[in-house]
This record gives sequence, C-alpha cells and structure tokens, in this order.
Amino acid sequence: MGHTQRGQCAKRISILDAAAEVFCREGFSGTSIDEIAVEAGVSRQTIYNHYREKETLFTAVVEDVMDRANAMLYSILSTFPDKSDRLEDDLTAFAVRLTKNCLCNQDGKFLRKLVQSEGERYPHLFETWRQHGPGKIGTALGALFARLSHKGVLRIDDFDLAARQFLALVNADLQMITLFGGTPTDEELENAARNAVQTFIRAYSGTASETAPRTPALAVVS
Repeated sequence: MGHTQRGQCAKRISILDAAAEVFCREGFSGTSIDEIAVEAGVSRQTIYNHYREKETLFTAVVEDVMDRANAMLYSILSTFPDKSDRLEDDLTAFAVRLTKNCLCNQDGKFLRKLVQSEGERYPHLFETWRQHGPGKIGTALGALFARLSHKGVLRIDDFDLAARQFLALVNADLQMITLFGGTPTDEELENAARNAVQTFIRAYSGTASETAPRTPALAVVS
C-alpha cells in the first residue's frame, strides 16, 4: 500500500470513529457533518469526498461496527460446548463469554443505543444491522444447538427457535442494567447465565415431560 492509500485509509478510520462517537452522543438527526469533521480533525469536504451524505456515513458506521462485532461473535461461537458431561457448566461459561464480549462490550452498547434511539424513526438505516446482526447470530447458534440435538444431548425440534429462546433467557436478567447504559458485574453475568442455562436445559432435556406425573382424566358425567 502506497503512502497516499495509507493516508486515505487513516482518514476513513478517523472519520468513522468520529462519526460513531457523534452519532452515539447526538443521534442521527442531531448530528451534523461539521461536528463530525471537527471531531475527526478533517475538513467538511473531506467527509463528503469519502461519503456522499450523512445517511451514507451513518450506514458505513453501522457496517464498520457490525464487522467488528461479527468477528468477535464468531470467535465466541467457536467455543460452544459439544459434550454432555458438564453441559450446564460449559453452557453457562459460554453464555458469560457471549454476553460479556458481544452484548455488553463497547460495540454492543453502541449498537443497542443507536437502535433504541433511532430505529423507529429511521428503520431503513438499520437494514445492515437486521441482516447481519440478530438474524445472523440466531442462525449460527441454531446450527450449534442442532449439533447437540443430533448427538442426543438435548431434544430440540426447532433449532432457530431454541437459539432465540436461549438468547432471550441469557439477556432476561441483564435488560434493566443495560437499558440504562450500565455494565453488569462479573457476578451478575454469571448469575444471569446460570439461570438462563438451567431453564433452557430443563426445557430441552426431554426429561421434564417424561418424569412429570400424569393428570388423571376427569370423569364425564352423562
């Protein structure tokens, strides 16, 4: 890469980082290109040379954050447990890694804040997030649960549904903390993950319905 290309790349990174900071602080409608230019230390025209308009820049910021988030996500997914001897402990540890490194890290907080503040007003700006965010993690996680089901470790009919339920359970005890921008402690992450995994395993172990006592049928009086 030549000197000019390196300079252009550095400017793009500077613009994206500055834009992310300003968009997160001011929202899409409250952000101006001039403010981003000051934050990035570049001219207004330089930003327009790289990104034609504010909407294009916003989309580029979301894509940049999603690229980093997905890289971290697939790194975490590679640690998904595939044995049954310590399933509860291993799934709990996996859930802690997932929430700590994908949901509660800087990129996760950034995306959550933007979606919550701007998603209803500008849904078209988050098309990349919808395609490569929640949908992607659900599909990937569903494939991993399918592997456990095929091994007989869990009994799952709908793998994508199971993945969505797992994520919802993992996030259930953390919602109030993250909603107001807080960061869960390690103990809170562990407790949330343990509660989620225990509920999930009870639902999909196949033992609950088999061991539950049958309710006697009521006699019909004619």
